[in-house]
Amino acid sequence: MTDEYGVFLGLDVGKTDHHAVALDQAGKRLHDAALPNTEAGLRKLFDKLGRHGRILAVVDQPASIGALPVAVARSCGYQVAYLPARSCTAWLTCTRHREDRCPRRLGDRRRGPYSAAYAAPGRRRR
Repeated sequence: MTDEYGVFLGLDVGKTDHHAVALDQAGKRLHDAALPNTEAGLRKLFDKLGRHGRILAVVDQPASIGALPVAVARSCGYQVAYLPARSCTAWLTCTRHREDRCPRRLGDRRRGPYSAAYAAPGRRRR
């Protein structure tokens, strides 16, 4: 995963819906919203974000409820990385990143995918 990516998409997967946060290389939010757990909804999101460059999708659960987003990302030609929810939590507790990168005021459903997108492999930290 050493290729240049233009978009880092963190997905907090759920049974009925997901929450997605997409960041560009500079850390600007390109997307931050819930989306349905459907192939059509996921493809629409990947099409929208694909205009900004290659996508690296980072999921917290690659199997079971996370299988559909992984399959759709791969079928669209994008790379997928796995960052366990426990690692996201540990990353958030790091004092260097906690408040300046992901303020506590973000709800739990938004913090996980944000930290996954921010901590994605290959993303330059500023």
